[in-house]
Amino acid sequence: MSNSEDSQQYLNDMLVKEEDEASGDESDKQDGGIMLREQDRFLPICNIIKIMKVPVPQNGKIAKDARECIQECVSEFISFISSEAIERSVAENRKTVNGDDLLVAFSNLGFDNYVEPLSIYLQKYRESNKSDRNLFLDAGYPHNEDGSSANEAGKQ
Repeated sequence: MSNSEDSQQYLNDMLVKEEDEASGDESDKQDGGIMLREQDRFLPICNIIKIMKVPVPQNGKIAKDARECIQECVSEFISFISSEAIERSVAENRKTVNGDDLLVAFSNLGFDNYVEPLSIYLQKYRESNKSDRNLFLDAGYPHNEDGSSANEAGKQ
């Protein structure tokens, strides 16, 4: 199966037809009359709770409606930034969104305060990945001239 067929199948699996949705909640409706399930629209609540608990005292509690509100807000924020980054990559005829696209999206949307710390983080992340790859190659594993391991070549 090709990559585009895989993508289409994934989208078909994720999307639920309006008539199949029992709740009838109009807020889930997308442009084409297709609805996304709630678990496909929002980040997992357990991840949100872990982050929210950090500044709260150990005996403190977070109300359910507060958790759900933050879950919706964070998910919407990520969607907002991602859609701007996707527009940039599509405009440049690329299929992959990269960290630089996200930095430009933050800047374009007026989140300039985030650009500098995120660009520093992205640079450190890239350096870390380079050093990890170099450690793997220097560890004595047999590898080909292109840098790939001999095991990877055998698997193809």
